[in-house]
Amino acid sequence: MVVNSTLIIDDYNLALCGFVTIGMQLSFFVIAATCKFDKVTDFAGGTNFVVLAVLTFFLARTYGVRQIVATVLVVLWGIRLSGYLLYRIIKIGEDKRFDERRENCLRFAIFWIFQAVWVFTVSLPVIFINAPKNDEDLQFEALDYVGTVLFALGLLIEAVADQQKFNFRNNPENRGKWCQVGLWSWSRHPNYFGEIMLWWGMFIMSCSVLTGPEWAAVVSPLFITTILLFLSGIPLLEESSDKKYGELDSYQVYKQSVSPLFLIWPRLYKGLPSAIKCLFCCEFPFYNHISEAGGGEAQPPPVDESTGIARA
Repeated sequence: MVVNSTLIIDDYNLALCGFVTIGMQLSFFVIAATCKFDKVTDFAGGTNFVVLAVLTFFLARTYGVRQIVATVLVVLWGIRLSGYLLYRIIKIGEDKRFDERRENCLRFAIFWIFQAVWVFTVSLPVIFINAPKNDEDLQFEALDYVGTVLFALGLLIEAVADQQKFNFRNNPENRGKWCQVGLWSWSRHPNYFGEIMLWWGMFIMSCSVLTGPEWAAVVSPLFITTILLFLSGIPLLEESSDKKYGELDSYQVYKQSVSPLFLIWPRLYKGLPSAIKCLFCCEFPFYNHISEAGGGEAQPPPVDESTGIARA
């Protein structure tokens, strides 16, 4: 039974991907913990995705259209995210969210463990697409087109949103203000919307080849959706913003008019009943902390605003 299970895992290169992920995250953790160096932390996550996608692609040696497209999309996403996060940390210098964690090796290690789980779990669809055992079905199908379009749109939305917010924060005139320009005037977290969309797109693409236990790949989009909607993504950022700006009438109007996730015309969204907003637009009650607002400076949330990965 053990031998058979091992052979099944090796058919997908899951064991190898697991070892590579652990090895990469452990190596970067040692560097970050030893040198008290923040600049490799977020970079390690994005590059790990790229390594897994490229590794499984070349190990398969089948080079089907689906495998090429899926690998290229993940590589583009990983390079874009890693490059952006690396540039951002170089620009702002030390990441203050790690100030209380660098001195506690165990707490610092927990983040890296979670990042390894994040990388491996979310990479499952592309790992299964690139699996050697799926070399009998290499042609594009309807689901592949749908998945590709969703991934490409998600990547575009995420990239544009990140750049708009980066430019907004780099303008001294915007100091102390919340971002409501461009996509941020239609969604309070458009970058997370793009992130969720692209990984659902990759899963839909993988549905063309998934059979039996391979359907475990659905954990990928479910994992990232859960993290961003319910755990360390939107909830923490909403709480931080509410406590910082909640006493301002203009901010209250903004929050009532702008969807927390989906890109929706503000005038339309403002007129929707609260129940509709909650059920269909992810405007969950626990996102609202207006009554707790103190009007002072809120502490930076322990979460990366691009990836949604907690820093605790």
